[in-house]
Amino acid sequence: MAGEITETGELYSPYVGLVYMFNLIVGTGALTMPKAFATAGWLVSLILLVFVGFMSFVTTTFAMEAMAAANAQLRWKRMEIHKEEDDEDSSTASDSDLLSQDNYERAEKRPILSVQRRSSASLFEITERVEMGQMASMFFNKVGVNLFYFCIITYLYGDLAIYAAAVPVSLMQVTCSVSGNDSCGVDTDAKYNDTDLCWGPLRRVDVYRIYLAIFTVLLGPFTFFDVQKTKYLQILTSLMRWIAFAIMIVLALVRIGKGQGEGHPPLANFLGVQNLFGVCVYSFMCQHSLPSLITPISSKRHITRLLFLDYALILAFYGLLSFTAIFCFRGDSLMDMYTLNFARCDVVGLAAVRFFLGLFPVFTISTNFPIIAVTLRNNWKTLFHREGGTYPWVVDRVVFPTITLVPPILVAFCTHDLESLVAITGAYAGTGIQYVIPAFLVFLCRKDTQLTFGSGTINKHRSPFGHTFWVAFVLLWAFSCFFFVTAYIVLKETQL
Repeated sequence: MAGEITETGELYSPYVGLVYMFNLIVGTGALTMPKAFATAGWLVSLILLVFVGFMSFVTTTFAMEAMAAANAQLRWKRMEIHKEEDDEDSSTASDSDLLSQDNYERAEKRPILSVQRRSSASLFEITERVEMGQMASMFFNKVGVNLFYFCIITYLYGDLAIYAAAVPVSLMQVTCSVSGNDSCGVDTDAKYNDTDLCWGPLRRVDVYRIYLAIFTVLLGPFTFFDVQKTKYLQILTSLMRWIAFAIMIVLALVRIGKGQGEGHPPLANFLGVQNLFGVCVYSFMCQHSLPSLITPISSKRHITRLLFLDYALILAFYGLLSFTAIFCFRGDSLMDMYTLNFARCDVVGLAAVRFFLGLFPVFTISTNFPIIAVTLRNNWKTLFHREGGTYPWVVDRVVFPTITLVPPILVAFCTHDLESLVAITGAYAGTGIQYVIPAFLVFLCRKDTQLTFGSGTINKHRSPFGHTFWVAFVLLWAFSCFFFVTAYIVLKETQL
C-alpha cells in the first residue's frame, strides 16, 4: 500500500538491497526494449537510455532525501509529545520537587539541546518505512495528495493492462501459427494478423481473448482478497527471470559470432523516439517502491554509491540485452515480447528451451498481477478514506476490487500492442512518478526541514544534486517529455 507507515521488515545487507533493487527495476519493460531500440536506431537509443537512467538516479536520490526528512519529522513529533508529557508530569509534582530551580531549567532544556546536537545525524536515519503516500500527506497540500494518488493509480492501471495483455499474447504466439500446425512456434519472418486462423475456425484474436478470459477467471478473484508475494516465490521468479535473460543473451551472441546475425539497425530514426522514451522510463521505474527497498538495509553509510553502482549495472545489462537483440534479429522481425523471438527452430533447437522462453512471461507476470491489483485496490481505499470512517462491506469487498480489475481487462481486450501500452504508461504516469513527484517531494521537504530544524540543519542523506537547479531541471525535462509525447501522438493521429 502506497499510503502508510509500515513495518520495516527483516534487515539485510547493502549488497542484498542492491540485488533486490536490480530485480525490481529489471522486469517486463526490458522485454519490450529491443524492439524500441531497433525502431529508434542504436545511437539515439543508447543516448536516450543513458540520459533517462541518469535522470532516474537523480530522482532516486531525491526520494531517499525525502524519506530521511520524513523520518526526522516523525521523530521530532514524538519527542515533542514526550516533552509535553514530561511538562505535564512536572506540573503535578510536589513543591519539594520544585525547590531546585537549576534542576528544573536543566530538565526543561535538555531535550531541545539534544535535538539540536543530533539533528544532522540520528534524526535523519531512515529506520521507519514511510511509504510515498504518507510522504505526500506530510509535505503536499490536499490537491497535491490527490494528484499523487491519481498518478500512482493511473500507473498501476497501466501496469495491470500490460500484464493482462502480455500473458495471453505469449500464450497465443506460442500455440498459434499461420497454418495452426507449426510445432516450432513463432515464425518471425511471417507477418501475422489478428484475423489469421489459429485453431480451426478460431482466429488469432479469438484465441488471445480466450486466454485473456482464462487469465481473468484464474487471477481476477485474488483482487478481492489480501495476497502478498512470499520470499520463496520472489526467489523462484527471480531465478527464472535471470535464467531466461542469460539464455537469450548467450543465444544471440552465439548467432552473431557464427555470422548468422540478421540485424542492421539504423543509426537514428526519430519517428521511433516516442515509444523508446516511454519504454525507457518504464524500465527504470522504482521510485514508488524505494521505501520498501531502502529502509530495511542495515547500513546506509554508502547507500548513494551503491545506488549509482546499481544503475550502472542496469544500464550495462539493458545495453547488452538490446544490442545483442538488434544485431541478431532484423528490426522488422523483433516482436513486442522479445522472448518470442526465441520460439523459432532455427534459433533454439531444443523444444524445452523454446517453450521455457516463450512461456517465461506467463509464469513471472502471473505471480505479480495479484500483488499489483491488491496494491491498486488499497490505494483507491486510501484516496477516499476519511479519518474515523469505515467502508460498507459491499463497497470494501465488491466495489473497490471491481473498479480495480475491470478497466485494465477492458484495455487488454481492446488491444494487445504491448510496446504502445508500455510507452504510454511510461510516458505519462511513469513521468509523474519518476520525475514530478520526487522533485516536488524533495523541494518541499527541504523547505519544511529548514522551518522545523533551522537553516543550518544538514540531512545526512541529502541528494548529491542538492542545488535547486536540479529540481527545476528534472521538472523541465518531465514537462518537456509530456508535451513532446502528446504532440507526437496528436500529429500521428491527424496523419492517419
